Amino acid sequence: MYVIKNGALGLALAWLSITLPAMAEGNIANGQAKSASCAACHGATGKASNTLYPNLAGQNEAYLALALQDYKKGSRTGGQAGIMQAFTSALTEQDIDDLAAYYAAQKP
Repeated sequence: MYVIKNGALGLALAWLSITLPAMAEGNIANGQAKSASCAACHGATGKASNTLYPNLAGQNEAYLALALQDYKKGSRTGGQAGIMQAFTSALTEQDIDDLAAYYAAQKP
């Protein structure tokens, strides 16, 4: 049974390494420089003072990047999606990665 589990795990890891897109690395300092427009709602370090807006500080970097990409594509709806779509429309993939890295690095 150990061989089957080990083989299945190896196969799954190989499949994931082929099928998952490579994650670009974000730059924390660049993300901080790009975060000025985010600060109005999410706070300067990702801690929102208004409960209407989520805290971004300490969130998972991949989750933040995916959320920003989904807002930009218009596939994330509800809540403040319209506002987020306007803010994310001009972001590049590198901008998104940098912002995600910055907020992920902040203390919650």
